[in-house]
Amino acid sequence: MTKVAVVFHSGYGHTLRMAQAVAEGASAELVAIDADGNLPEGGWDTLAAADAIIMGSPTYMGCVSWQFKKFADASSKPWYTQAWKDKLFAGFTNSAALNGDKMSTLNYLFTLAMQHSGLWVSQGVMPSNSKAAQRNDANVLGSYSGAMAQSPSDAGANEMFPGDLENARNLGKRVAEVAARFQR
Repeated sequence: MTKVAVVFHSGYGHTLRMAQAVAEGASAELVAIDADGNLPEGGWDTLAAADAIIMGSPTYMGCVSWQFKKFADASSKPWYTQAWKDKLFAGFTNSAALNGDKMSTLNYLFTLAMQHSGLWVSQGVMPSNSKAAQRNDANVLGSYSGAMAQSPSDAGANEMFPGDLENARNLGKRVAEVAARFQR
């Protein structure tokens, strides 16, 4: 059986909800980066044992949060030994604006995965982009690179759009399915 880990930072709870949805889709273990940018005890071991690592961060000022960046910088230790080489990677993000420069965050996560000699798993879901599309549809933001969500700045995490959470579950499911193919 494959092991999938979801490593993420959440500032206001929205990215946590996405991480939970991703983990649900992948039957994955959550590894939360705390407010000081640190992993919980055993977090590095969980990532080392994972076949796939799905990374998530809110998009703040056009990139990952500083807490996620601290984790990324600390990952230079497994990078140095290429400990994560050939692991599968994927990513997700949330911001308040419809665009919100979320693609910059996904590109950062992709670059981090590539530096670790990882293999990126795309969203694998066509966008909901017809005239009949509704805001609650999955992948209505039209991302191919990873799961994107948009949460109005005055909305709580409990008010996230169902389609964005479905999109996150779909990403987790896809990563788990691809990881299972690599186990054969």
